[in-house]
Amino acid sequence: MPHEKDQTHWHEPTGTRKAGFGEFKKQPTPYDAFMESEGIPVFRGIGIRRVQDLPLAPWKRTGGRGHFIQLHGTETKWGCYVVEIQPAGALNPERHMYEEIFLVVEGRGTTEVWQEGDAKKHVFEWQKGSMFSIPMNAWHRLVNATSGGALLLAGTTAPNVLNMINNVDAVFNNPFVFRDRFNGADDFFKPKDDIEPDPVRGLAMRRTNFIPDIVDCDLPLDNRRSPGWRRVEPFMTDNCFYFWIGQHENGRYSKGHAHTSAAVLICVKGKGYTYTWPERLGVTPWKDGRAGEVKRVDYEPVGMVSAAPGGARWYHQHFSVSKDPFRLTAWFGPHNPGRDPGAPGEKHTDYTAIDIPDGGTSIPYWMEDPFIRKEYGETLKKSSVPNRMESGWYVPPTKK
Repeated sequence: MPHEKDQTHWHEPTGTRKAGFGEFKKQPTPYDAFMESEGIPVFRGIGIRRVQDLPLAPWKRTGGRGHFIQLHGTETKWGCYVVEIQPAGALNPERHMYEEIFLVVEGRGTTEVWQEGDAKKHVFEWQKGSMFSIPMNAWHRLVNATSGGALLLAGTTAPNVLNMINNVDAVFNNPFVFRDRFNGADDFFKPKDDIEPDPVRGLAMRRTNFIPDIVDCDLPLDNRRSPGWRRVEPFMTDNCFYFWIGQHENGRYSKGHAHTSAAVLICVKGKGYTYTWPERLGVTPWKDGRAGEVKRVDYEPVGMVSAAPGGARWYHQHFSVSKDPFRLTAWFGPHNPGRDPGAPGEKHTDYTAIDIPDGGTSIPYWMEDPFIRKEYGETLKKSSVPNRMESGWYVPPTKK
C-alpha cells in the first residue's frame, strides 16, 4: 500500500509497497492563486444559465466589479471573467502579457488602446453584442458611455502565461511592445466583413479585430453540425485564442459529437440546452440505463456551458428551443484543431464533423439515442415552436 498521508518525513517504502499517497488532492495552480488574490468570487461548474446573474464584487485592480468563471474542463486551458463598469465610469488602464477577447453583454461605451510611448490612442465604440480583442500587452482602458451599468464577458490566455512563469508583476508590468501585434494602423479596429478559408480546415474565416454585433452579423452556410448550420471563425489581433460564431436554425438541433475539453459554448441569441456525457458511456446512454451520468445545462443569452467538462473526450449535443435561431459563440482559448498533437505536415481529420460510421465522432441522427428525438419534439410542442427535424434524417442509409 502507498505511504500514509500523515507522514512528516520521507522514507523509502518497504518490501513491495509503493511510494506516494496513491490518491491526492489537486493543488492550486499559480492562476488559481492569482484569482484568489484578486478578491472577487470564482464560479466553478459545468455551466451558467446567464452570466448576468453572477454576483459581482469590487475589483480593486480593474476599478470595476467582477466575477471569475472557471468552467469544468477549462482549468489550465484558458481563463474567463465578467466585469462591470460603473455608470459613466471607466476601468483602470492596464496592459498584460496574455491575449484577451471581450463580448459586450450589456451597455455601450468606448475602448482606448495604445502602445507604451505612443501619443496617439486608438478609440472605438462598442455596444451590446459587440466583440473585440486587445492586442498583446497593449495599454487599454474601457469606458462606459451610459448612465447605466456596462457588463462585459472576457476570455483570456492568462492561465497559460501565469502558470508557466508564476510571476504576476512580469505579466502586468512588462515593457515589451508587440509592434507585430498592433502596428498602429488607422483602420486597425475598423470592422472587416471579407470571408476567406481558414488555413487549417478551409472553413469560413473573417480577419477583423472588431465585430460591432455578433448577435445579428451575417454567417456563411456550413452544414457540418446540423442542416442549415451557419458558422464563421473571426481571427483577431494575431491571437492564438480560438473561437467561432455559429447558428442552428430554429426547430433543429446539432448532431452529438465528441472531443476533449477546452470548448465553452456561449449563447448570444435564442434559447437552448446542451447534453454532455463521457464518451465511455457510448452513443445511447438513456437506452443503456446510464442517463444519470448525462449532464444538462439550459441557457439563454448570455449563458454558457462546458462542452467536455471531464477532461477526456465527451459527447455533447446542442438543442434550439426558441422561435429565434439558436446562435452561439464557442471559445477554446489557444486550443484549436491546428494545435492538435502531431508532427508538422502530419495528416489529421476533422473528426467531429465526420459521422461515426465514416471514422469520426459525430453521431448521425439515425444512430442517436431515441430519447433525444422524443424529448426534443415534446419540448418544442410545449413552446409552440415548429419541429423542423425531418423524419428521413433518422433512417439508416441503405447498405450498398
